[in-house]
Amino acid sequence: MRKEDILRTGREVLEIESRAVAALVPRLGDSFLEAVELLGRTKSRVIVLGIGKSGLVARKIAATLASCGTPAMFVHPAEAGHGDLGMLLGGDVVVAVSYSGETREVVDLLDFIKRLGVKLVSITGDRQSRLARESDIVLEARVETEAGPHGIVPTSSSTAALALGDALAVAVMKRRGFSERDFASVHPRGALGRRLRRVESLMHKGGRVPAVRPETPMAEVIEVMTAKTLGMACVIRADGRLAGVITDGDLRRMIRKYRGSILRKTAADGMSREPVTVAKTDLATAALNLMERKRITSLVVTGPAGRVEGIIHLHDLWRTEMF
Repeated sequence: MRKEDILRTGREVLEIESRAVAALVPRLGDSFLEAVELLGRTKSRVIVLGIGKSGLVARKIAATLASCGTPAMFVHPAEAGHGDLGMLLGGDVVVAVSYSGETREVVDLLDFIKRLGVKLVSITGDRQSRLARESDIVLEARVETEAGPHGIVPTSSSTAALALGDALAVAVMKRRGFSERDFASVHPRGALGRRLRRVESLMHKGGRVPAVRPETPMAEVIEVMTAKTLGMACVIRADGRLAGVITDGDLRRMIRKYRGSILRKTAADGMSREPVTVAKTDLATAALNLMERKRITSLVVTGPAGRVEGIIHLHDLWRTEMF
């Protein structure tokens, strides 16, 4: 087979499958809205069924739903008939994926699903199939042709079902109000989750914060800075609000200015009165960008009315391996 023929085949497959997905767009209507509402309001789980290529698609749909805030799991239809049906609970919603809508292993479960009283959503290419007729909601994933030779290899149909499942998962995510912060909480070890971590998950707080008062003598300030090992100290007023910070750089400038009399000075004499701060809800990536832009190694984390809530250090961000 010539290189030109190989490239032509690859391009034809991509074009056919892209048209199959594009054809789904005008079909989205009331059924899709009903499915999003049903999955979005369920207090239980979404059970996704499918076998063969549809089973692989079903696994992906279940994984996407779960990662986007909707508890979901894949159940193999064949295994379901040998005991795994016990996984279904009365409040669950079942999503069944079958292009023909007549897959025996899936159809054989319909009576049990109906007896249990759970809602059934189908993703199928045939609205007249038994699966579609028994479903509460039908999402049509019909395609004009498969991309493989002779139109017999599931290609366009599985791609269309997968895309429709993604559309469903993302719409349900938005309907539930699933945020970036929520996403990070269920992806703590992934690269995306690490990039979405918040300052509050990394900051030093409580007794780990190097804190002094404006009237604290510099000898004591130096002891606090040495003990806390963050290269700085927060100067905090009696009401908890931030008055300023003293960094290692500030300390060197005080030595140059006051020389031998530095120990007779107080924190207020050497502090920077307009320190750079962040909120604990800010993204850690934003904190890192701010440190790099300002060429500093620590940021004070402040809350309402400027009260100190913690410290985030450059090394804390580096240790996360998010960058």
